[in-house]
Amino acid sequence: MTYRFLLGLLVLVLVISAPAAQRATEGTAESWVFSSDEGGSGSSYLGVDIADVTTERLSELKLKEEHGAEITMVDQDAPAGKAGLHEHDVILSVNGTEVESAAQLRRIIKETPPGRVVTLGISRDGQPTSIKVQLADRKKSISWTPENHQYKFEMPEIKIPDIDIPVSVVMAHSSLRSGLMVENITPQLGDFFGVKGGKGVLVRSVEKGSRGEKAGFHAGDVVVKVNNQLVHDSSDFTHALRESQGGSANVTVVRDKKEQTLTLTLPSKKDSGMLIENAFDTEALTAQLHSVENLPRISTEEIEKSLQAAARAQEEAQEAQDACREKLEDEQQDMQEQLQEKQEQIQEQMQDRQEEFRDQEKMMQDRQKKLEHEMSGEWTEI
Repeated sequence: MTYRFLLGLLVLVLVISAPAAQRATEGTAESWVFSSDEGGSGSSYLGVDIADVTTERLSELKLKEEHGAEITMVDQDAPAGKAGLHEHDVILSVNGTEVESAAQLRRIIKETPPGRVVTLGISRDGQPTSIKVQLADRKKSISWTPENHQYKFEMPEIKIPDIDIPVSVVMAHSSLRSGLMVENITPQLGDFFGVKGGKGVLVRSVEKGSRGEKAGFHAGDVVVKVNNQLVHDSSDFTHALRESQGGSANVTVVRDKKEQTLTLTLPSKKDSGMLIENAFDTEALTAQLHSVENLPRISTEEIEKSLQAAARAQEEAQEAQDACREKLEDEQQDMQEQLQEKQEQIQEQMQDRQEEFRDQEKMMQDRQKKLEHEMSGEWTEI
């Protein structure tokens, strides 16, 4: 009687203590290791997915017998990828021990301590070779803790250098005459405004209340013709306005990439300060003639010297103008070349950053795919 009572008490204590021990064991877990080991305790990791060599695969693998384990996937970040193993290599031996099946290879790897270097005898396209691989620790290679369960990817910063694009402004016609401030247009600006070849002058600003504003000019118009005469640059524009007759000029502009004609009223010759007035005041002219008669006489030699000096001054002015034009053209060419070089550098940097981003994105996809297959158990990886 006493024996039965003690035996029942012992069974009751064991039943009560078992769940408590199980709960204590569960509460101490801090990380999870996704492993495909078949019940073994080994944690060695090679980083390949393997399959048995079947009759159907003998021809493609260039083997004569059904033995070994075919590699169907290689983790490039694992020991297998770093050692140079390839997909569809066939592992025939490990440290001289022949491998008959994938299960045997998994068992050998599982029983080998992590960190040990093993010699794999493989067949690659029917050619035998050997590769040495240092096995890794699976728990360190494929572990996922609650604090480290998310991948973090940061987009690399793309630094674009500052580009200084100088703008050379040439004042072709002042506001005293028409109220228009214009500049020569470049081929790039010509393409932007819809002017082929970059021929014409760009209206930078229009003075309020001026003849240009009354004619309907807007900032951003591109003058391409004056009285049906083509305008290539600011000097053509000024010359065409000076040669205009009738007190007005028909100016063709490109606005919103469409041509339209505006009528610009020109100042009278007296107001322009450049032409002789047609209307004569007889009395004033007579008084001026009398004053001229009283002026001292100038000899022919003095007149010739004055003319020669004026001619030399005109030549010097023309040479200075030509030199200035050449200098401006050279500077503009240099600036365009510098701009082209900087654009090419930016394109190269953008391509390099895109390639880096694609490589990192592919690496993340491979890691995610590997983790998903490990969790689902679809692959048999060692």
